[in-house]
Amino acid sequence: MAADGDAFRRARGRTLTAFRQDDEYQWKGPFYFIQGADPQFGLIKAWAVGDTTNGDDEWGEEIKLTEQAVQAINKLNPKPKFFVLCGDLIHGMPGTQWRKDQEQDLKNILKNTDQDIPLVFVSGNHDVGNTPTRETIDNYCESWGDDYFSFWVGGVFFLVLNSQLYFDSSKCPELKQAQDVWLNGQLGAAEKHNCKHIIVFQHIPLFLRKPDEEHDYFNLEKSVRQELMERFHKAGIKAVFSGHYHRNAGGSYKGLEMVVSSAIGCQLGEDAHGLRVVVVTDEKIVHRYYSLDELSSQGLEKEMLDMLAKQN
Repeated sequence: MAADGDAFRRARGRTLTAFRQDDEYQWKGPFYFIQGADPQFGLIKAWAVGDTTNGDDEWGEEIKLTEQAVQAINKLNPKPKFFVLCGDLIHGMPGTQWRKDQEQDLKNILKNTDQDIPLVFVSGNHDVGNTPTRETIDNYCESWGDDYFSFWVGGVFFLVLNSQLYFDSSKCPELKQAQDVWLNGQLGAAEKHNCKHIIVFQHIPLFLRKPDEEHDYFNLEKSVRQELMERFHKAGIKAVFSGHYHRNAGGSYKGLEMVVSSAIGCQLGEDAHGLRVVVVTDEKIVHRYYSLDELSSQGLEKEMLDMLAKQN
């Protein structure tokens, strides 16, 4: 088990071990990555039986869907630069009965991801708890790596945040403060390196459709959201990618795009189980949500491939 755990702790020391930072400060032309969210092993059964607290004792359907996602990604040509999972890796909350089994089954599938496609993990509310504690976050980090970190790929700066600290940090206020201090330092460093774009990954969206919408379970509280949006806007962040909603959604705030991707696992709306393909060009960030069936059978569409072929 120890070796297995080590294999999945891809982010350590607040950076991703897969990329050598010094090699990645320079823009080298367009590239793309894959964003997934909410494989959430156990939710399909729990949702079907109407017991989201204890009904997650089966996850065979999620296993099949995640296997399909990994197989689809492995077949893509050219290969994506990385595959990011934006939280709720499993359904079992910290301390619940099926959590360890769900984690192990997910790891067994993710091990089959092409070795040349780094995995990037983002913590969700089911991963660290709705009201996280130092212990729940430490346990997550032991299994999946740091709960927040940054990395560079081809001149683009990526920030992974623990959005649960912005949702409810009442049991670990010092950890929220530490993330805030770290984030300020990272944004300062990004300015010095003259990066092409800055992109954020977090589990809970800032907002679903409008920056001033009312606060509920699926977005951040209005004053917290406003402060973050303004901070991100001033830092020149182009896009925030998240999950949590189990539906596709999104909007924008002063040129900052909020992209909410539906789930690999349980769907709460009309979307298909899927993944988002994100192409990063010199000038812009272009993305499209593909169903798993579509990505498996057809791969990237011509428009996306054409953008990748355009070297600057």
